[in-house]
Amino acid sequence: MDTIAAKESPLEDLTVLDLTVALAGPVATLLLAGLGARVIKIENPAGGDPSRHNAPYFGLGGVKLVRERADDISVTAFNRLRNKLGVTLNLKHPRAREVFADLARKADLVVENFTPGTLDELGAGYEAARRENPRIVYCSISGFGSDAGPGSPKALDTVIQALSGIMYVSGREEDPPVRVGLTIADLTAALFGVIGVLAALHQARRTGAGQHVDVSMLGALTAFIAGEAYEAMEKCGAPVRTGQTVQRLAPFGIYPAKDGHLAICAYTDSFAHHLFEIMGRTELIKDERFRTRDARVQNYRELDALIGQWSSAETSAQAIAKLNSAGIPAAEVRDPKAAVHDPRVVARKETVPMFHPKYGMTDGICAMGLPIHFSDAKAEFDQPPPGLGEHNQRVYGEILGYDANRIAELRAQGVI
Repeated sequence: MDTIAAKESPLEDLTVLDLTVALAGPVATLLLAGLGARVIKIENPAGGDPSRHNAPYFGLGGVKLVRERADDISVTAFNRLRNKLGVTLNLKHPRAREVFADLARKADLVVENFTPGTLDELGAGYEAARRENPRIVYCSISGFGSDAGPGSPKALDTVIQALSGIMYVSGREEDPPVRVGLTIADLTAALFGVIGVLAALHQARRTGAGQHVDVSMLGALTAFIAGEAYEAMEKCGAPVRTGQTVQRLAPFGIYPAKDGHLAICAYTDSFAHHLFEIMGRTELIKDERFRTRDARVQNYRELDALIGQWSSAETSAQAIAKLNSAGIPAAEVRDPKAAVHDPRVVARKETVPMFHPKYGMTDGICAMGLPIHFSDAKAEFDQPPPGLGEHNQRVYGEILGYDANRIAELRAQGVI
């Protein structure tokens, strides 16, 4: 019988040095690891990535808010450190520069998200990496870009959400600013970081020269804000904050049901008219306030009130069945637990069960999967997070060629 060749991973010929902490950088390198890159996660031997100490944890006995055993794993660390080789390196130690230089010569890419200038002072910045390897691509993800001046605020996700305008456009007119529940600024920057490095790596293969890829969390999120028509709507006298409705597509939003809430997106004349029929309000089809989209946009408040009166008398299942039968996009509003266990996303490994390397699956909790499918390539998260320094021997010994005496000396001096 013919044997079936194992599928290759798209990025399996890439080596990435991961100098990231927090969220934006680790998610970027996680995605690269899921796409097959050999990601070498560099951690401080004194304690490792801070995510290792984030509650909740899972291990023997299930999920817990306090670490009870040495082999309990942070759920956060599980999500961010999978598929990576874990090594320790104290970048503040003078001898770390020589180790970093050796790593840079073996790497195609460096990803970091320290405060701008920090790694330059430690001899691990872009210029240091480029001296060792002119083809290297070096990605920096920061709050305000590598050219941000001194005194910039700490770039936490909530700070970036506040500055980007996303808090202002979330919620109703009378609400205070509303923080988006997901760490959207970090995650958006991570995605732009991956896009940027893949483009730069493609160019490096064409030209033979690497470059610095600089991604700003504020810029990444604000670019999406600018992509919406908020400013134009405001100039037309329309409110920027419209709560659960997208005014310019009315009717388009979240409506109450007997047992929860519904998302209804009847943004075309045909959808809207079918919705009026389902509501038993066929007279609205010819009502000049609602007959066309432009009219519905101007009168969205009255329209939303009418839809809410109808939907609140229906269960979610009843309303969705009627809407779907008419081809109108609609869905129930689900909580995260129901969402991540959706059989469709589970089957496609877009969410995956968390498996403890020692105790197996714990409490059926789902972790982030890789929502990209290739027809002829392997891309997935199939390795648990490494222990602190777990792969020191493999990386320093096998990849860099250090002998046992040198590794022991570096360890004794606190370098690794």
